[in-house]
Order: sequence, then structure tokens, then C-alpha cells
Amino acid sequence: MFHPRYWPTWFALGLLRMFEPLPYPLLLWLGRRIGDLMHILPLSFVRIARRNLELCFPDHSAAERQRILREHFRSVGIGLFETAMSWWSPNERIHKLTRLEGEEHLQAALARGKGAILLSAHFTTLEIGARALASRLPTNIMYRPTSNPVLERFLAKNRSRRAKRAIPRDDIRALISSLKANEPVWYAPDQSYRKKGAEMVRFFGIPAATNTATSRLARMTGAAVLPYFPERLPGSQGYRMVIQPMLDNFPSDSPVADAERFNKIIEAHVRAVPAQYLWIHRRFKGLTPDYPNYYEKKRIVES
Repeated sequence: MFHPRYWPTWFALGLLRMFEPLPYPLLLWLGRRIGDLMHILPLSFVRIARRNLELCFPDHSAAERQRILREHFRSVGIGLFETAMSWWSPNERIHKLTRLEGEEHLQAALARGKGAILLSAHFTTLEIGARALASRLPTNIMYRPTSNPVLERFLAKNRSRRAKRAIPRDDIRALISSLKANEPVWYAPDQSYRKKGAEMVRFFGIPAATNTATSRLARMTGAAVLPYFPERLPGSQGYRMVIQPMLDNFPSDSPVADAERFNKIIEAHVRAVPAQYLWIHRRFKGLTPDYPNYYEKKRIVES
């Protein structure tokens, strides 16, 4: 844990802990400046984000996509400090900055007695959105473990302290157990997925490797499925977190159709706050070698 290769991780965690108590408007300003710096550096994830915007918004002008790209990295920078607040700030601060809408939809779903899947997606507000929910309601958080043991130990301990339970993504047994206990589970399956059960499902009209497990989980447990999305408001107004009504006729007979249905719901929120989606992820990977490599460096440069 204290090998020199992990010193940068310890240093980064220390910096975040040091900045967390600062006033919220100052954290926003610092986050934007960090984003401005990231945006101009020759980093691979800047090229990835630019390419994703080209793929998803072909009708936008180059200038408009560039504006979204710049604002996106400001959003990523702010997300760093939102993460710090999510890990260390007291509930009082989180409640002051956030407002939750649609809790009645979750209560109606839980009244069915079969649990609820709060289906979310990877926006830059992901951490603050999960914390805002868990600070108000006993919620299980499903997360993807990281290969960095220092960060993984920290994340698992911190999320377990803030949420009812932190469930690693591959621990399906714990997920099903939580749903059968009539508990809500926060779940974000929208990133590129290439394991068993993956299907090519359209996202912004482009086939992308997608996890279709939500349908199987809902069918297996009878759990209600409700979209849940956070939104960072302008200025220093804080955050609006919305639990939408449970999806009707879900699951259907087609997991692919169900996944595409949720992708369209994500698309609607992305179009509302395009800079806040996590564009730095290689979302459009294929399942087979013959699928176009949208992220090949030459292809990105030529575009």
C-alpha cells in the first residue's frame, strides 16, 4: 500500500481532502481552471472526448462541439471537487447543495415489495449524485472496482460508510439479495461492456457494446426500474437530482430493446446538459474485430 508507485495516489487523495472544506463557489472556480488546463493539453482522453462529440453530434458545427468540449473539461475539473465533497463533506452540506425530486416515485416502487433499481449513467456529477441520494435514503451503491489497491480500499471503505452497502459490479448475488430485501440499488450500466451478455445496442444512433443485464435482473427479482439523473445547476445554485417514474412494461421480451430504450432516456438527459456527460470514455467499442475503430489516432486526426 505504501510502495512508491502509489505515492501519487496518496498525494492526490491528500490534496482533495485539503481542498474539500473550501467554499463551494471557490471549488467551482478551481475546477473550471483545472478543466481549462486539461482541455489544452495533448492528452489521449481529450482526443477521445472530441471524437465522441463528433460521433454523437454530427449536426453541430465544429465551433459548437468545441464549446461543449471546453465546458466538458470544466465539468470534469469540477467533478474532482464534487468527489471530494462526496467523500468527506457532512450530510448537512450535501443537503444544502442538492435537492431531490421524485422521491414519491421511489416510495411507490418500494411499496410493491420487490426492490428498486435506480438506473443512472456516467455523468461528471456521478459521485455527488450517488452521495446526495445515499444521504437521504438507505441506498445500495453498485460500483466498478479499480485496479489501484490504494484507491480501491479507500473507495470501498468510504462508499460502505456513506451508503447502505457498496456492491462491486460483479457481485450479482449481493445485488439480487438487496433487491429481494426490498432495497433500492443505484446502478449505472451505460459504459462500454464487452463481457458475457454484451450486445451491440444503438446509442446516439451508433451501435455500441452494451450491458443488457438490467432486463434480466428486473425479470429475476421483479424489481421496479426507475431512471435517476443528477444535474449541476448554473452558477453556484447546486444540484437537482431527479428520480423519474418507474418504467412501464419493463422488462420486455427483448433485453436489447430494453437497453436501447434506456439509452434513449440517457440521450435525452445528455442533450439537456451535454457538457456534463462523461465523454472521455471509449463508449463506441465493438465486440468483434471487424467493427470500426473510432478511436484510432489516425482516424481522430483526420476527422
